[in-house]
Amino acid sequence: STGTGDAVNIASGAAGYPTILTSNAHGLSEGDVVTLAAFTGDDAATLNDEVVVIGHVTTNTFSVPIDTTGKTITYTGTATPVTYTQIKECKSFKGFDGEASEIDVTSLDSTAKEFLAGLRDYGGIDFEMNWLPDDTGQVALRAAADAGTTKNWKLTLVSGTNDVASFAGFVKSVPISGGVDAAVAGSFRI
Repeated sequence: STGTGDAVNIASGAAGYPTILTSNAHGLSEGDVVTLAAFTGDDAATLNDEVVVIGHVTTNTFSVPIDTTGKTITYTGTATPVTYTQIKECKSFKGFDGEASEIDVTSLDSTAKEFLAGLRDYGGIDFEMNWLPDDTGQVALRAAADAGTTKNWKLTLVSGTNDVASFAGFVKSVPISGGVDAAVAGSFRI
């Protein structure tokens, strides 16, 4: 993520889980990340300033994964989409390799080792790329690594289905490598 787009005005909504928001010809797509704002009512804080991935997109509606069941909210506000800069020359990816830790709860009464699932670590995702030091996306990638702050990311798979994975994370590393008679290659881990 490298900025924000134009705010989309929300005309109405339907409480529930997920919450359905209506905005005529909003132009948003499945997997877009938006920041919600300017909602009013006793429970408006449930939506305001939330950064969410939208789903169930139609021409005039989309859902947000927030439970507004029984809440008092006036569903007029805005949804401001995050904008992205493409990181060019990515060649492969591997990841979302997280797992939960194991908490040993074995006691003297146990007949075998006993474990509970601990906190989930969502892991990371690794990319390989051709090194393009002047590419706007790769420059933004290195800036994100230097800043060490969490950013929004979107991985779009153009395999006939246009599947999208939207997630938040920080850049852990951006190493490069090269050799004799070889292109400079790079990689990065989020």
